[in-house]
Amino acid sequence: MSNEIRAWVRMPSAKRLDLLAPTPFDWEDADLALGLARTYRWGGHSAWPLPLSVAQHSIAVMLIRRAAGAQPPDPVRELRELLHDAEEGLLGFDCISVLKPFLGEAFRELTQRLEQAVFLRYGLPHWTSREHVLHKRADRLAAASEAVHVVGWSRHEVRRTLKISATPLDVDPLQQLYGGTPWEPWTPALACERFLEQLNLLKARL
Repeated sequence: MSNEIRAWVRMPSAKRLDLLAPTPFDWEDADLALGLARTYRWGGHSAWPLPLSVAQHSIAVMLIRRAAGAQPPDPVRELRELLHDAEEGLLGFDCISVLKPFLGEAFRELTQRLEQAVFLRYGLPHWTSREHVLHKRADRLAAASEAVHVVGWSRHEVRRTLKISATPLDVDPLQQLYGGTPWEPWTPALACERFLEQLNLLKARL
């Protein structure tokens, strides 16, 4: 019997991903979209009937970054924004930021290996220092807005308790594109469909 440690995940497409030794060929785009649509932010807590998926968050971050960036939008940059949390969809887990240090170096290395596999699969360059600062600004703005409009924190609590200095948006960046009720979390099926649509649109522009 082999003593080799593996952590297999079987994808809906029937592909298999070893979380400890991922390759860029271990999933289909639809697998990733569904994984992100079924992975929830904020520990799955929400003031709405449904929690907020990482898929929906990822599209919002892409749109926030688009609005703040140069025109016309750069498809490589936007694809990297859309996929900035892709490893969470493969892992099926979005760890609350303050808990990550308690999970230790091994967890950090695992997520880095998954992120590297994602970047290789989609031909994404790694962040430059400047690009990462701009990305984090968009990500924190999305987080501050979600905290108020989705989870139910007050603006004061976002600053004082969550330590997020970004001022929450009043207008949902997703509503102009998709309509619907502002800030309402999508169903997993809808989040999957919309994430996959955005992924395919950006890949076609590369």
